[in-house]
Amino acid sequence: MLFNSFEFIVFFIIVTLFYFLLPHRARWVLLLAASCIFYMAWNPWLIILIAFTIAVNYFASIAISVSRGKRRKKRYLIAAMVINFSLLFVFKYLGFMNSTMLALFDNWPVEAVNIILPMGISFYTFQAAAYTIDVYRGDIKAERHFGIFMLFIMFFPQLVAGPIERSKNLLPQFYEKHRFDFERAVSGVRIMLWGFFKKIVIADRVAIAVNTVFNSAGSYSGLYLVLASVMFCFQIYCDFSGYSDIARGCARVLGFRLMDNFQNPYLAKSIKEYWRRWHISLSTWFMDYIYIPLGGNREGTAKKYRNLMITFLVSGLWHGANWTFVIWGALHGFYQVLGQMTYGFRKKIKKALHVDGTPVMNLISMVITFALVAFGFILFRANTISDAVYIIKNLTADMDLWLTRQYFYEVITGMGLNLFEMAVCLSAILFLFISEALCGERSVYDVVESKNMAVRLIFYIVTAVFILAAGVYYEAGAFIYFQF
Repeated sequence: MLFNSFEFIVFFIIVTLFYFLLPHRARWVLLLAASCIFYMAWNPWLIILIAFTIAVNYFASIAISVSRGKRRKKRYLIAAMVINFSLLFVFKYLGFMNSTMLALFDNWPVEAVNIILPMGISFYTFQAAAYTIDVYRGDIKAERHFGIFMLFIMFFPQLVAGPIERSKNLLPQFYEKHRFDFERAVSGVRIMLWGFFKKIVIADRVAIAVNTVFNSAGSYSGLYLVLASVMFCFQIYCDFSGYSDIARGCARVLGFRLMDNFQNPYLAKSIKEYWRRWHISLSTWFMDYIYIPLGGNREGTAKKYRNLMITFLVSGLWHGANWTFVIWGALHGFYQVLGQMTYGFRKKIKKALHVDGTPVMNLISMVITFALVAFGFILFRANTISDAVYIIKNLTADMDLWLTRQYFYEVITGMGLNLFEMAVCLSAILFLFISEALCGERSVYDVVESKNMAVRLIFYIVTAVFILAAGVYYEAGAFIYFQF
């Protein structure tokens, strides 16, 4: 069931009505049933896998909490982690490993491994694993109510594409008594509206141009590849942050507070800052459960750089079972290491030139950071490594023609969109960029809500007009991160 579908709108309205009509003690049952229906809409049988993951982490956390010896606690933790990540490996990475072995060894006995990828398995596995680790660390107490714990893992707004919620934030909210609040419900709908704008106006329309070029990369060169690469940056951002906004909005209508997963990342002035703003729930997960346990920056510079590289390699692998994602993760690890190694030198140069912190320098830093991110996303989006290599090699082809009217027109109209549709894309992206640029690190919604009635009215009217007049409804696209 897609957020950007009529079925979900009807589903959500019905769930909301019954949620506030039922007494508090029965609401968790309704939300759990709704979450099961929401997940089973894709494949009913996959509910067995997520139920098994829930049971493993529930009983492991109980066993950890009642055990006295640290060694025994650790055994239960290790057992739970082995099961969690073994399931993730089998369903997500076994086919990837087998295809790699086939490429390396001529006599590899297994020709193909075709296993269905359960929707959102990476998200709910990480959320469940983090909960069990937190119980082991003593950061939280084990949840004894099995139904509430199931709901914590399966809460439908953030079940299949995050944000990856922490138990400290979300679990206690299922015990809170939520009364219907009209202003809160309206605010939730407004957040959803902004998410729908990103998804169906920008992401789904830009996807047509991006898919046209990337799925036949060898047929294009030069400006086609540059525009497709830049447009993919906005596709993936608007697709994923749009999902997160809709999830946060749905939860807020019901009275729940989900974390903000994005903070205008394309305004970042460095790769380090970019990762503080992009997919925050995953970035902090890797920080807390991989980077810091590896030693973080506590054991010297060399080991800090090693830990950064390991963390980003794992991040790349998390994103997809393909070597393109692994290389993408390694590239971002390299960006981080290089950025920290040269930070002091770059700071001295900027101070010597009296440009440190100036608007012009900040703008230059943002452009450079965006260019580095866009370059990395070529690897992320390319279907194969050979496609990625071809695209990178041919980015600058035909540069002498780029500014000629005829060539530019051919490029704009040769990517699967007509001139009007391309104009809609560019105007929507411009509206998004201006809105975020005026908000800095704060969410657009929060800033707009702090303004007077006239500003709010104009903003929401423009957003609604975009959605109604330029939204892609005829082919509702699945969210990109569903595949992860």
